[in-house]
Amino acid sequence: MSNNTANIDSRELDKFDLLAKEWWDPHGKLKTLHHINPVRLGYIDNAVALTGKSVLDLGCGGGLLTEAMTEKGARVTGLDASNTSIEVARWHQQQTGKEIEYVVNTAEQFAQHKQTAFDVITCMELVEHVPDVESLLSACSKMLKPGGHLILSTINRNLKAYIATVLGAEYLLGLLPKGTHDYKKFVRPSELDQWLRKAGLSILDIAGMCYIPIINVCTITDNPEINYIMHAKLENL
Repeated sequence: MSNNTANIDSRELDKFDLLAKEWWDPHGKLKTLHHINPVRLGYIDNAVALTGKSVLDLGCGGGLLTEAMTEKGARVTGLDASNTSIEVARWHQQQTGKEIEYVVNTAEQFAQHKQTAFDVITCMELVEHVPDVESLLSACSKMLKPGGHLILSTINRNLKAYIATVLGAEYLLGLLPKGTHDYKKFVRPSELDQWLRKAGLSILDIAGMCYIPIINVCTITDNPEINYIMHAKLENL
């Protein structure tokens, strides 16, 4: 595990800076996120009952999930390393009037003064974009209250996932901008399990997320072969 408290790949940050203005366009380059966001929200709320919970939305981007969790009654902080994305999130927050704290920072740096601060941390489609996943998960563990919950989603690393998410979604169907994903950074559930256990977290559930682009429908499945979402809990100290 790296001691680098930044844990930022500048090339990844540049990608999302360029896409920042697309966050809230349901027909733009990030339109897929608008289709899957209600499904992610449903999974999270079913797992932890968001009302009244203190939540950190890690890698919040423009705030799609952040605002949705606020609407469910959670007290949410949105954290992202992209200043441009946070500017967009704050702009949209001004339009909606929702009470959300948005912060430009990394998990590692934020954890230095936010230990045991949150009931729930969400980490959607972030682990495949950071250099050191183990460091990220360790920071999450520090920021969770004892018995707190971590919900994360990412992409499995296998041939089927590569065909579906890189060749299919980016190059054939144009669902995402080309170059969004680097196959080498995809993460197998077994790898996450190992790192989570090191950080004192245990997996309670893992499920697949199936997206059908022709009809823009996303569903939760029992097959985590491609896209998957995971619920882990911090062991009581």
